[in-house]
Formats: sequence, structure tokens, C-alpha cells
Amino acid sequence: MSLYRKLPSVAELLQQDEFQLLLNKYPRTMVLQQTQQCLADLRSAIQSGLDKSNLEARLAQLANTVGEGLQKRVTPTLMKVINATGVVIHTNLGRAPIASGAIDFLRDIATGYCNLEYDLESGRRSHREKHLEPLFEQITGHKVSLAVVNNNAAAVLLMLETFASEGEVIVSRGELVEIGGSFRIPEILEKSGAKLREVGTTNKTRIEDYARAVNERTRLILRVHPSNFHIVGFTERPALTELSQLARQHRLPLIEDLGSGLIADAADLLRHEPTVRQSLDAGVDLVCFSGDKLLGATQAGIILGKPEWIQPLRANPLMRPLRVDKIGYAVLVYSLQRYVTGEAEKLPVQHLLTLPAAMIRQRSVNLMHQLQDGVVELRESFSLVGGGSAPDARIPTFVLAIKTRHGSAEDVHRFLRRQPPPIVARIEGDCIVFDLRTVRPEEDIVIAGALNRFFAVYSQRA
Repeated sequence: MSLYRKLPSVAELLQQDEFQLLLNKYPRTMVLQQTQQCLADLRSAIQSGLDKSNLEARLAQLANTVGEGLQKRVTPTLMKVINATGVVIHTNLGRAPIASGAIDFLRDIATGYCNLEYDLESGRRSHREKHLEPLFEQITGHKVSLAVVNNNAAAVLLMLETFASEGEVIVSRGELVEIGGSFRIPEILEKSGAKLREVGTTNKTRIEDYARAVNERTRLILRVHPSNFHIVGFTERPALTELSQLARQHRLPLIEDLGSGLIADAADLLRHEPTVRQSLDAGVDLVCFSGDKLLGATQAGIILGKPEWIQPLRANPLMRPLRVDKIGYAVLVYSLQRYVTGEAEKLPVQHLLTLPAAMIRQRSVNLMHQLQDGVVELRESFSLVGGGSAPDARIPTFVLAIKTRHGSAEDVHRFLRRQPPPIVARIEGDCIVFDLRTVRPEEDIVIAGALNRFFAVYSQRA
């Protein structure tokens, strides 16, 4: 008798009690599709040589198999993960975490109506940037206008398209950087319709190079902060004040792409990172930066500057498709208020960057004592800022390096990534490494539990 004839029909299966329970829980169409898929998998397995006993075993578990498939289909793929890599602004893991204190404020804004573009005093339409301008003015000490778009690449695109479409943009060769996701400054320039005018060399560009490049087609001078790398050694770069003087002399806007978005003086480890205030102090007309890096808020491209340069940006038709919604504004408002009130440490990025190594060491020791197997070593190491910010910064920390007695480091990591919630760590050699700087204290026990489950599973297989 052919094994194919042992396969029940979909109609027969749907009459069974186990499948009736599934029909009560999930839409009928979804149950039907998943059942058909499981039967198709069994036909493929028979064709590949599945024997009778194994087929009967899989048929006995068919309702469970269909149920597991249905549960997977309705479970969102976007979920919380535990970041045990020690990279504070981890691009692949969502960059800057949002402050927990922002949730109540965000809930009110998101679930109801808000005065995003409504002036409560006059009862007339207003603009959404008014909620942020006073906060940035207090933080930077400058009278500024602003525009907020989806991300910093969009901010650069908007400024170039507004002021330099079909004209020339002067930029140093040493600043033609590639940012996250393989986006390159020259490609953004091309998409904006602007023409690139390179000056200087990779390692040395002088103010005279910029001055010689100015002509009747020049529309702006662009300065790009190479936030994800550093050129050291035989280097030269003009000061922002020099570029500002040159721009004013020729009545051109000076724009700086600051990238990482450090808006206030910070910890010693970021002492080499320029701040937004320093740019404005130096006379930059427009400065743009990310909202979800060192600022510690949400994804956004923030453009600050003088009103006469901001207004054309707001009037550009591109502003509407690029702008940020009320959720983004709510997170930005809450985050900026923490700087104004002197509570920046309540923002997760600021807190994690300054977390003492001694505290991480103690938590690591506690975690080590909860593990039931493996060769565990406490090591001195360093955490990273991440997100293309402060590439030279090394934050002292302690890590747990674990070498399992059964299975490889990749086996452990694969197991951890499948846990609820998934745990992402580092692999160094034959060890899996955990840096608790980027792990919430209440998550330490979750990591311990997941590791002990791995030890139990793999010890049984050995």
C-alpha cells in the first residue's frame, strides 16, 4: 500500500477534536492553509524516503504541528531582544532605547488627539516644530529654527535639494563618507540634483582649497563630520570659523552634517566628539544630526539653524513626505526636556555610557554564580558607543566569557536567539561573551535561565 494513501484529507482532519479547537482559535482560512502546507510537507518527506513508522509518528502529532505553525504565523516578527553585546547604540537592534519615562507621555499622545499643529492660545493652525524650538534654544544657547525629517540622510537630501539642485556643493575629499546601510554622501548629493565639487585630499584640506573652488555655480559649502571613522597622522582640516567666514564672504550657506547628534558636553569618553552647540557657536548656518544616536531619542533627522535658511526647507514639497509623525515628536519632546531639566542620565543612552565598570563587574559575578555548567571566565574588556558614533571610544567594562562543555559558541548563540525573549551576545574565538552594560539588571536572571536550559539540553544529547 502506498504511503501517500495513508495521508488523510483536509476535510477529515478538520472534523477531529484537535482541529476543532484550532478552528475556534484561528480563522478558518488560516487553519485550512496551514493544514494543507503540513500535508504537502509530508508528501515531500515521503518522496524523500520517509518510512512508515516515522510517517505514523508525524501523523499522530499533525494537530500539534499545525498548531505550532499557526502560532508562528500570528506571532509578530518584530520583538524585544536582550542586547548583551555591549554596543550601546546598536544599529541592528534599534539604536537608542527610548526612556521608560517617555511611555506614559507617549501613550497619551498616541492614543488620543494632541495639539501637534494647533495653537491653543489663538485657536489657529500652527507648526509642529514649535514644540521643539524652545527646548533646543535652552540647550544650545542659540535662537534657532528647525525642521525634523525621518532620518539624518533625509535631512542632508532635503538641504541639498533645496539649496543646491543643479548647482555645486563644495566638500572635502576626506569627508565623502559612507554611512549606515551603504549610503554614501556622494550618492545623496547626486540624488538631490547637486553637483559635487571635491577639494583637498583624503588627509589634508586647507581653507585655500575651499576658496579656490568657489565660483558662480557654487550654492553651498558642506562640512561632514566623519563620525564612524578617524583619520590620524599627517592631517589638516580648516576650523569651522574659517569656513563660516568664507561662506559669509560669498553669501553662501555653510551646512554641517554632524551625524552622531551630541548636543551637550558629555562624559570624558566623548571629549573628541563635536557638539551641536559648538557648531552653532562657530557660525554654521545649518547643522543636522540623528535623533536616535547620542541624543538618545528616536529616529529622526534634525536640522537646526537660522530662520532664513530653515524657512525654505519647510516650504520644500519634499518636507511633507519626509517629516516625522506625532509619535516621533512626542519622544523628542520628552527626551529634550531631560536635558533642559538636568536629567539626561534618565535617557538610556546617557545612563549606559556612564555606567561604572565596577557595577558591571558585580553583576557579572552574580550571574556567573547562577550558571550550572560551562567554563566561565570574568574578563576586563571594553564596550562600544556604536551607531557610527565615537569610533575610538573604549568604555571600560567586564564581560563573562563562557566556553561550553558540549556544543560550540555558535550553538549557544543560536539557542539564545531562539529564546523568549531572544538574547544577542558576542562570539570571540571559542567563547560566547556577555557584556551586561547593555542589559537591564532584571534581565540578568533571564540570561542565566536561558544558559542553564542550553546546558541541560546539550548535556542530554552528549
